[in-house]
Amino acid sequence: MKEKVFINPIDEDKVTDSPNNLPYAHTVGGAVIKPIDKGRVKGLAVSAMYEQTDMQLDQIKEQIALLVEQAKSIQHRIEISEQIYLCQMNFKPLIGHIYHLYERDSGEKILSMIAPTEWGRTNPLAFMATVKLLADHTWEILV
Repeated sequence: MKEKVFINPIDEDKVTDSPNNLPYAHTVGGAVIKPIDKGRVKGLAVSAMYEQTDMQLDQIKEQIALLVEQAKSIQHRIEISEQIYLCQMNFKPLIGHIYHLYERDSGEKILSMIAPTEWGRTNPLAFMATVKLLADHTWEILV
């Protein structure tokens, strides 16, 4: 007699000899394995990268703005200091002391130790500013 040839009703494309290599669970009780959406993962990573680098760039921009402001302040002190050192002063100014800058009718500038309120009733000079000599020999305008 002729033996019957067994024909498997399951499609060969759906049967495997090594089920551990399948990208999905091969039994009912197997763990659910979902494929990773690589495009979404990369998109989220790129989005996070842009957010982080934008935040760091904003911090650097704030630091640059602060440095520019400090440089402008120093430049202004240099300009004021040049004007004060060109004016008439009959004493040696001391670091940390406060002085007063006046202007005569002729346009000549004078540095004085006398405050505008200490002149009495008549002040022959036009008050310009109250200044303080700093340790770097620049002048800070107080008023």
